[in-house]
Amino acid sequence: GLGGFRKRKHDNFPHGQRREEKENVNPSSALMMSFKSFQLELDTRHDKYERLVKLSRDITIESKRTIFLLHRFTSAPNGEEILNESEVKLDAVRRKIKQVAQELIGEDMYQFHRAISPGLQEYVEAVSFQYFIKTRSLISVEEINKQLIFMAEDREETTNMTSESHDKQPHTWSLKVTPVDYLLGVADLTGELMRLCISSVGNGDIDTPFELSQFLRQIYDGFTFIGNTGPYEVSKKLYTLKQSLAKVENACYTLKVRGSEIPKHMLADVFSTKTELIDQDEGLP
Repeated sequence: GLGGFRKRKHDNFPHGQRREEKENVNPSSALMMSFKSFQLELDTRHDKYERLVKLSRDITIESKRTIFLLHRFTSAPNGEEILNESEVKLDAVRRKIKQVAQELIGEDMYQFHRAISPGLQEYVEAVSFQYFIKTRSLISVEEINKQLIFMAEDREETTNMTSESHDKQPHTWSLKVTPVDYLLGVADLTGELMRLCISSVGNGDIDTPFELSQFLRQIYDGFTFIGNTGPYEVSKKLYTLKQSLAKVENACYTLKVRGSEIPKHMLADVFSTKTELIDQDEGLP
C-alpha cells in the first residue's frame, strides 16, 4: 500500500536459495581468481601508501627541526657550526627521501603524490632556508632535484630480496620534486624569512630586514605572475605570503623612520606588537 516499505529485488529469493548459490561458487574459477588478484593488488598498493605516509611524516618532522636549528644562526656565536649541523640533519632527511624513491620504483609517482607531498614541501622549505642563509638567493628546483639522486652504497640496502629481484634493482634512485611542491615550499619559506627578520633586528642586525624585504618582494612578484592559473593551493598560500611581506616592510619602515628613536634591544618587541596588530586587522589567528 501507500507509504509501505519498498520490496528489494533479492527479497523474492528464499534465504536458503541464496545460501546454496553462495556455497556453489567455485573458488578456483577464473572469475574468482581474477578478483583475488585484484584484492592482492589493492592491498599491496594500500600498504605501500601507508608506508609512504609514515615516511612523509618523518621527513616533515626532521625538516621542521632543521628549520628551528637554522633560526639560531643569527644569535649563535659561530654560525658555521649551525650550518654544518643543519647539513647533517638534511642528509638524514635525504636518506628518508631515498627510502621513498625505493618504494616508488616501477610505480607512477603521481598515484602516491598525496602521501609524499607534505614531506617534500617541508623539505623544500628547509633546504631553501639553508640555501638563503648561505647565499642570500633562492635555490632552484633543478638544484634540489640534483640532491635527490642517490647511489647504491652497499648490498645491505637490498636485504630481504631474492637474487632475481636484486638483479632487477637499479643502482641509482631518484625522486623529483614537482613544480607545485616547489612553489608551496617556497611560499612557506617566506614565513620563516619573516621570523628571521624579527630575530635579526632583535640581535642588532639592521641590514638584514631591508635585504629580506627586497627578496620577498621578488618572490611575491613571481607568484603574482601565476595568478589564478596555478593550482588552488598556490593561490591560497599567496595570501599568507603577502602578509609576511607586509610585516617585513613594516619592520623596514619602522627602522627607517624611527630607528634612531627606539633602542636596539626594544626594536624586536615593537615589531612583534605591530605584527600582532596586523594579524588582528586582517583577521588572522
